Amino acid sequence: MPSTEFDTRWRKPSGWTFRACGVEYRHVASPNETSSYMGAQAAQRALAAAELAPQELDCIVSACSVMEQAIPCLGSQIQRALGLGESGIPAFDVNATCLSFLVALDLISCAMAAGRYRKVLMVSSESPSAGLNPDDVATAALFGDGAVAVVVGLAEPESSSSLLAAKVATYSVGNELCQLRAGGTRVRLEKGCEAYQAATFFEMDGKATFRMAARFLPGFSEQLLTAAGVGRDDLSCLIPHQASGRALDKLDSILGIPLTKVVRTIHHRGNMVAASMPGALHHAISSQRLRRGDLFALMGTGAGLSLGGAVLRY
Repeated sequence: MPSTEFDTRWRKPSGWTFRACGVEYRHVASPNETSSYMGAQAAQRALAAAELAPQELDCIVSACSVMEQAIPCLGSQIQRALGLGESGIPAFDVNATCLSFLVALDLISCAMAAGRYRKVLMVSSESPSAGLNPDDVATAALFGDGAVAVVVGLAEPESSSSLLAAKVATYSVGNELCQLRAGGTRVRLEKGCEAYQAATFFEMDGKATFRMAARFLPGFSEQLLTAAGVGRDDLSCLIPHQASGRALDKLDSILGIPLTKVVRTIHHRGNMVAASMPGALHHAISSQRLRRGDLFALMGTGAGLSLGGAVLRY
């Protein structure tokens, strides 16, 4: 869906939406393209790339912000969509909103180091279009639907691939900056259909979120790099959450990392919530900006307000 459609909808000059959010076009899933369907499609491609049969998995993790339905978990639905409904393979969700993939990667890495799993499928499948107010110029054009999957396994003895450090920090004074109030027990239908419907729309104060993130990110990134034992100049690239075009433009001044090292996909995918970071990772690998042996960092923010980052050697 091109941004020119939003220009027409909101009676803005041509190019206004693109300049405002940095998104030229984004993909929008049809009602039949559910989160579990998209997740399973991405998972099949990841399994094929890893030359792995679905039955060989030790675990399936859905790392997303909003599930297809409240119960059961999306991990279970993806398992069934993969034809594994009677496999017994454990399937569950990890939800840290936009940081879900990063948090799941950290947790699964710890479980693998402890010997619990050897081959894990991680899927981030998001349909933010289902919860956007079409009249909200701050959010309606910013997001895009999509799914990304990766297979995580133990590195071979001769491989240098590793997770060097990971860190998450949460500042819950920012809880209301990004929220979707419906879908849990807080907002109930008994309050009235109009109140419930209003609560199903995503709400975000983008400027306040950016100011708060910019306040904490410099110190956070410094602690992360120190824990990994690397410097900014050692990184081949930075793969950030694709929050917005304007936020990405300012990463060099906030983090001290040149924009030439920042991987951007927002212009043709939008903000895909938890799928943004692994989507940008895939782009970095497929475009050969990231090669085997390179050091790189994942970093971003999520609702809460939370900061998350990881330093890895690919």
